[in-house]
Amino acid sequence: MRRAGRRPARRSARHAALTTGAALLFSTSLATADEAAPPAGEAPVTAQVDLTRDTKPAAAEELAPTEAPPAAPYKKTLVLDATVGAIGFLGEFRKISPPGPWMHLQLGYELLKWLMVFGEGELAFTDTSNSQAPPRTRAFPMFGFGGGARFTLRFTDRFGAYAQGSVGMMKADIATNALGLLGFREAESLGVYLGGRLGVEWYQVNRHFALGLNAGIRTAQGFAKLGAGTDSPLALDGGAALRYAF
Repeated sequence: MRRAGRRPARRSARHAALTTGAALLFSTSLATADEAAPPAGEAPVTAQVDLTRDTKPAAAEELAPTEAPPAAPYKKTLVLDATVGAIGFLGEFRKISPPGPWMHLQLGYELLKWLMVFGEGELAFTDTSNSQAPPRTRAFPMFGFGGGARFTLRFTDRFGAYAQGSVGMMKADIATNALGLLGFREAESLGVYLGGRLGVEWYQVNRHFALGLNAGIRTAQGFAKLGAGTDSPLALDGGAALRYAF
């Protein structure tokens, strides 16, 4: 009888303990849920992404100042002009000498944007192969110097054209009477020339430089044939030029 009375008592104690534990777990879960849930009337907090960050650099680039245009070429300054090309003669002298290489150097100062005064020098090479066969052919240089004025018209900041006139002296540097035997004795001494030249220029982004083409004609009385009253001692030259403005 004692054992039968003890069993119900033990079962009641276990049941009470289980009930108490379940109640504690349920109250703890309710407290945790209350802490996690947002207060009534408030929207849940979500992560925010700033989508304008990717557009800010582009907007900054649009507001950045544009690149400045190239500077205009120099005007009213000291100008050095070098030309490499060829020179040839008309008249009787062309029957003596063929066209040959020609180099021309010119230094001037632009008093106005359209007016320049200059001094010039030149060096050329030719021979007597048109009238003398080897080994009698003589090769010789020619040189000259002078001065003049140039008038320039600039269509834009990058392109221009000019016309110039000059007067100077030139000669063939050859042994005495070598050309005299062929009827051109005066060419062995300095003789006066009078010439004109036309050219175009392309001014570069670097404002010091310009590229150009030019051609000229001159009358060189020293290269007229003696005794030929109808001779026209004309010389033609032309080439590609490089201009440098200081």
